[in-house]
Amino acid sequence: MLMNFHLSNRWTLHAIAALLVINGGSVGSWAESHSPLGNSIARGAGKTIIEGGTGAPGFVPVVTTVAFHAESTDGGVTGAFECLALAPPVASGPGSGTFTVNVMYVSGTVKTAVVNGDTVTLTGTATITGLGAGTNVPFTFEAREGGPGSNAILMTAGLKFNETLLEGQFLIGKRKD
Repeated sequence: MLMNFHLSNRWTLHAIAALLVINGGSVGSWAESHSPLGNSIARGAGKTIIEGGTGAPGFVPVVTTVAFHAESTDGGVTGAFECLALAPPVASGPGSGTFTVNVMYVSGTVKTAVVNGDTVTLTGTATITGLGAGTNVPFTFEAREGGPGSNAILMTAGLKFNETLLEGQFLIGKRKD
């Protein structure tokens, strides 16, 4: 009797899983076609690595967590940009692979967004701590649409960071004319 119960439950679980997969696809398609993203210019989030890290002479690696969004509004653009850059506490040896030192944090408001093919350029002003620290500091962030391997460039306070997306996604909206 216990064996029949397990077989019955296994069949039920398979049937439920199949229904969830079918409904999940339907719900996902419905949600995508009915989402309020019609005014989205660009959005994305992920983990990046900065090419060359801190640069010469040490070349300490730097990883970032980045998130952004930009939407068109009545006659303008609104959005936000966040970027936290972390480095290891030591350049080599034990601990050099743990990224725990906050070297820069950028928290900004997007004021313009320009789409050129599969690339978006966001500009705005930010409050920055660490490297380039200040308030109302102008920034430019350029991102190429895609997942891991996509490139981005952050320019602010006279600094330029070439980044490669390791995890996450950058999405560029379709232009409406």
